[in-house]
Parts: sequence; C-alpha cells; structure tokens
Amino acid sequence: MQRFLIICTLLIAVGISLASVTTASAEQVFPDNSWEDRPDPIASTDARPGGEIVVFGGQYPKSLNYYLDTNVLSSEIFGVMFESLLGINPVNLEYEPAIASQWMISEDKTTYTFHIDKKARWSDGKPITAGDVKWTYDVIMDPQNMTGPHKINMERFHSPQVIDTHTICFTAKEVHWKNLLALGGFSILPEHAYGDMNFNTIVFEFPVVSGPYRPGRIQEGSWIAFERRDDWWQQNRLRHKNKFNFDKVTFRFFAERENAFEAFKRGRIDLFPVYTSRIWINETTGNSFFQNHIVKQRIYNHQPIGFQGFAMNMRRFPFDDERVRKAMAMLLDREKMNQTLMYNQYFLHRSYFEDLYTPDHPCPNPLIAKDSRKARNLLFEAGWEVNPETGYMEKNGRKFSFKFLTRDAGSGRFLAIYAEDLKDAGIEMVVDQKDWSSWARDMDEFNYDMTWAAWSAGVFKDPESMWSSAEAERQGGSNITGYKNPEIDRLIEEQKTIFDARKRNDIYRKMDQIITAAYPYVLLWNIDYIRLLYWNKFGTPETVLSKYGRENSALWYWWSDPDAKAALSDAASMNLPLPPREMNIHFDDRFTGASK
Repeated sequence: MQRFLIICTLLIAVGISLASVTTASAEQVFPDNSWEDRPDPIASTDARPGGEIVVFGGQYPKSLNYYLDTNVLSSEIFGVMFESLLGINPVNLEYEPAIASQWMISEDKTTYTFHIDKKARWSDGKPITAGDVKWTYDVIMDPQNMTGPHKINMERFHSPQVIDTHTICFTAKEVHWKNLLALGGFSILPEHAYGDMNFNTIVFEFPVVSGPYRPGRIQEGSWIAFERRDDWWQQNRLRHKNKFNFDKVTFRFFAERENAFEAFKRGRIDLFPVYTSRIWINETTGNSFFQNHIVKQRIYNHQPIGFQGFAMNMRRFPFDDERVRKAMAMLLDREKMNQTLMYNQYFLHRSYFEDLYTPDHPCPNPLIAKDSRKARNLLFEAGWEVNPETGYMEKNGRKFSFKFLTRDAGSGRFLAIYAEDLKDAGIEMVVDQKDWSSWARDMDEFNYDMTWAAWSAGVFKDPESMWSSAEAERQGGSNITGYKNPEIDRLIEEQKTIFDARKRNDIYRKMDQIITAAYPYVLLWNIDYIRLLYWNKFGTPETVLSKYGRENSALWYWWSDPDAKAALSDAASMNLPLPPREMNIHFDDRFTGASK
C-alpha cells in the first residue's frame, strides 16, 4: 500500500488522473521474493585481499570524469568509484540491487520508482539519498555541462521527482526498451560534495565516492593510484565476496604502447593486453617468456565484438560525397596489412555489428578488397580529375589533400602503406599526430578530416548515439562522422519499443546493410579473443576473465598471491622455469558456476 501511495502522489503531481493509477501503478516489483544475494560464480573462493596490481592505462586521460570524457578507461574507473541504482549479474545479465534495494515499473512501462537502500553511504559517512540521484540527473542534463553522450539516455525522461529521502520516481517521455538500463546504470554522484562546483572542472579530484575504490596518489602525466576502501557499505554483500581484492590498483600512462611494453618487460607493469600482432608473435621472447615468468594467454569469452576503422568527417569536403568515401575504402589494402604487419591474426570487417552474424544469420555485406581501378572511376564520377602537372587529383581547382588526425605513433606503419596507395591514385594524405587530450578536443569539435577510431560493443546494442541524425552535431558525442539518414532514423525509432532483443537484432542487421553501403568509415579488422600478458604472481579465477568483460575485469577478480610472488622471485633470481599455465582459455569450457 505504501508503494501505491507513493506512485499516486507522483502521478497527481505530474497531472495524471487517479483513474489511470490502478492500471499504471507498480504491477511489477523487483527483485521478487525468490531473489537471493549469492556469491558471484566467476569469483574464486581462493581469492584473498591485499597487494597491488599495476596496469597500462593508455595515454594520460584528459579527465577521470566519465560524464566529461567518455572512454573505456574513464568508464572502468568511474564504475568502481561511484555506483548506480542497479547492478547487472555478470553471468545471466539480470538486474540486481545496488544503491536501490527495490524498484518498480508501471504496467505501461513509463513510470520507474526506485527505493534507495537505507544502508547506502558515501565515503564520508553521509547517506546516499534520492536528492543525490536527482542532482546527478540534472547535472547531466544541464546544457552548460559537456555531458553530450549521456544526455541521449537521460533526455527520454522528465526531471525525476523526489518522493522522500529514499524514494525517487522517473517518468519516461516515451516507451523504450533501454529505459530501465539507462536509469539503473548511470553513476550517482554526491550533491553535498560537488553541488557547489563547476561540473566541467571536476576532472581528477573525487574526495567523496561510494564504490569499492577511492583515488589515491596521482603523478600527473605518469600514473594514478586507486585504493581499496575498508569501509565500503557493500563490502559484506555475498555477491561481492572474493572480488575487489587488490589494496591498490595503479594505472601507468605512456604516450606510446611500445614504451609501455618495454616497461612491462622490465616489471614496471604487471598486466599488459596486446593489441599488436607483431608484439604477440615476435616480441614475446626471452627468458621471462620461455621460463613462464610471464604468462601468455588467449582468452575466449563472450565479450561483444566492436569495430574499428578510419572515420571520415562527412560534414566537410571531400568526404561529404559517398563515392569518395567508397573510393577511400577501395584504396586501402587490408589484406596486405594483415599479412605483412599483423601475421594474418585478424579477420577483416564487413560490418558494424559483427557479433550479430552467425551461421543462421550470415553477413550479406560484401568484403571490400583493394581495387584502384574502381576507386579511380568513382573519383572521376565525383568530379575529380588528375592534374598532369602535379599528378594529384583536383576538383574545381582544389587539390585532393586531407589530414589524418592520429594520437598513436604505432599507426605510422599502416598509414605509410595507405599514403602510398593514395598517392598513386592522386591523393595526398598528411599525418597530423597529437597527444590524447588534443586529439579528443579536436574530435569533440569535429575538427578533423579522417582519424582512426576503435569502438567497443555492448551486450545490448543501441545504435542511436552513433547513427542518429540528431546526434550528428552534438559535440563530444559518438556520431563522429556526422552520419545522417532518414531511413536509419526511422529504424532507430522502430526499435525503441521492441523489448525482444532478437527482434531488435533483426532491425540492427537491416541498419547495418544501409550504413555499410554509405561508407562512413573505412572499415579495418578485429580479433575475437583477448591477448593477455601478465607476470606470474597473481591468482586468477578459473575463467581468468569475466564472461562479457575485457582485460580490465582482471582488476576486480584477480588477487595478489604471496606464494606465486615468492616463487616468481626465486625463479628469477636462480634463472629457473615456473610451471606453465594453459595458453588458450575458453570461458564456456571452464565455467562451472550457477547462473545466479
């Protein structure tokens, strides 16, 4: 009855009559009485707290504030500093309580009510309240704040209503399958700690958190340490047992991955995911590797497959012409690069949703191969002609010359091959290398011609942020190419009210064919497993990584093993081998846990 009265109060406040409450009240209450707090079946019962792990964090970030710098690293870090209303089971993907101990969804799927766990606390001891949830929502939606990608999900709701200290209610403007995922998944921040600050300046200092880790020491440009909290309000929950084991997690930053790999071999980094085939094939040699002091493993789990490619800015000349973009794809010799630079370790992309295609749903998109003749014909059709005096193509007296914006010197070998093939076709490509923050700033402002972009994928696909026309001009968003297509917009709208993921996937496959045919990216390549190197001093769960996670899931499931650390030290000092660990790890073969 209390829950019914709470929702009635809100509905009256927003102008919904009492007559509708009986059908729109919280018919669905979660979790139901059968739900139990159980240990995470991936986590090992052998895990012990303590120790430190040092990992490569990429280039030094412009911010740790995920709402201002939307990248994988800031998402990972933000997720252990701040919590969301709901959690997701790492195996069966069902929702679980987090800050909210209970939630309700109206029958018409437009009203979402969350009850804040009365035990939920910030690191300074103050309670987490419904006011904190509303303040975080309002901060995201504030037009003055650079939170563009996050506004997409939140703008589907009216500003939430605080019912009481521990109850908040959201009303959706439209029915959308992602509404609960959006509301349950955004990180809640403390109003009392950050409410008086300019949100756009909150980038590295987070003195008040709610999650299992807090920021420790920071050496600007070099490393950032995070310290495990002994007073985390959720630390005694069974589902967190044997997780978040390291006392300290340190991210070391290097401008170039080559330098990070050298630091790893010297022992300054403990865990190193390998993104370069040359390193994986040719440079994992020497005593540390041969004697198993360093573990080398391929992890096959269910991590969704993203895509990478050379993004073209369709907002500006010359990439505003589809024929030009298709020609750019036909001038890239991906097979040559895969053979000569990557040891045939990769499959070549033909899709933006690779993991939606199976033997039952084969990909109909053609595999684009290098074809200079067809590329030149397309350019001629687009009005480009070769100037015999310079050898470069021109259109209306304008030379075909563009800048390739990059943040990684390691891309140089690939770009050199591409530049030569482009030059043969009469196109000049100038490489413009910048550091991460400068690259990110240019991308936020659409100040680029072409760049190398790699995108991770989610278990639940949502094409709106990257492919909606409405997102093409949102600074700091994911639609970096400026892609616009009315048919894609229509399909995005259609999928919003479909709650069956299989039916949504059918729509995404239709979208994929349309988008691929427009060539917003010169698609590249990918692998379907994780290449991992780490010093042999850690305990790991049987599956090594989580079911859907990338390499950083190690930070929250592994532990420092004193015996393994001592064995490594002795083996190194006496130049002796350690027992080998299995190289190929298949999650499905090793996982024996329950689904809950």
